[in-house]
Amino acid sequence: MPSERRISVGGVEIGGGAPVVVQSMTLTPTRDVEATTAQIAALASAGCEVVRCAVPKAEDAAALARIVRLSPIPVIADIHFNASLALKAIEAGVAAVRINPGNIGGPEKVEQVVRAAKRARIPMRIGANSGSLPKHLHELARRDQAEALVAAALEEVELLERLDYRDFKISVKSTSVPTMIRAYRMLAAKVPYPLHLGVTEAGTPFSGSIKSAVGMGALLADGIGDTLRVSLTADPVNEVEVAWEILKALGLRERGPVMISCPSCGRDNVGVEKLAVRVEERLRAYPQAFEVAVMGCAVNGPGEAGDADFGIAGGRDVGFVYAHGRVLKKVSSDILIDELFHEIDRWIGDGMQRPKRLKMAKPAALAMAEASLIPLE
Repeated sequence: MPSERRISVGGVEIGGGAPVVVQSMTLTPTRDVEATTAQIAALASAGCEVVRCAVPKAEDAAALARIVRLSPIPVIADIHFNASLALKAIEAGVAAVRINPGNIGGPEKVEQVVRAAKRARIPMRIGANSGSLPKHLHELARRDQAEALVAAALEEVELLERLDYRDFKISVKSTSVPTMIRAYRMLAAKVPYPLHLGVTEAGTPFSGSIKSAVGMGALLADGIGDTLRVSLTADPVNEVEVAWEILKALGLRERGPVMISCPSCGRDNVGVEKLAVRVEERLRAYPQAFEVAVMGCAVNGPGEAGDADFGIAGGRDVGFVYAHGRVLKKVSSDILIDELFHEIDRWIGDGMQRPKRLKMAKPAALAMAEASLIPLE
């Protein structure tokens, strides 16, 4: 159930059926313009589409005008506790502000920020986090934290609606994946506004990526969510990379190649783990969207590689290159990867035309046996 309403953050459309947008946040002190703009450039290169910058002090707000001017993507100011900083950020030309109406200084301060946002014609992000719920909801949170998160968010929504302001997106983040999933599902059934997804403080790249993929993936698969941030204790470029892998895995967005590879097992004839790592590394240089399979034996090789645009299946001394469901060539194992990328580059150069596929009817082992009769190139 995609959100009904749509907002625009610096020209990036969010909600109302627009593609799910990837967001991250800078780790640099915002007042350090050089470091912050360098990090934004790296994030943009990785596929970040909007970026949030923390603005805890007046020096940070003062730096925003230059950052906004130099940034290749829209900049969102992250404001807590101080409405005057939100006003300064809006004056600096940010594309949006993230505030928590519950900690910004009361309804009058919220109204000041809303009036400024209206004048500037920019949206906001509002919402609740499990670690910063208002005191009057603590008892409810002890019974059901998801309900408390939704209650807090709805209080903020009602406040902004009373001010005749509806240009916002909402988040209800939690460190608990089940809580986060339930909260967003409840909220999606109650409001028409775009939803910003996240498992807050998810953790290190390993555990945080898994939590984020489970939590956001479950919601996105149901059509819930319009923008997302993967919150990792890591370089924020990692956040963007994981976010794109989530979207690509669900078929929601395309950016660069998708690689599939078989698990290591006793049938592995070629060292598929090392083979897959080398292929994945070389694929990073390609912006085009296509699928590559890396297989280590005859059981899954022909079938799985046949479903991809390109594939390789290894053997002890020779390997096979597949293209669009057909065995293309048999080559020596030491040049298998080079031959794969030679064929990929040629295909891209010829316009990336995908031929009509023929469904493979033969058992995988039989197909591999027949392929083994192809002369070695």
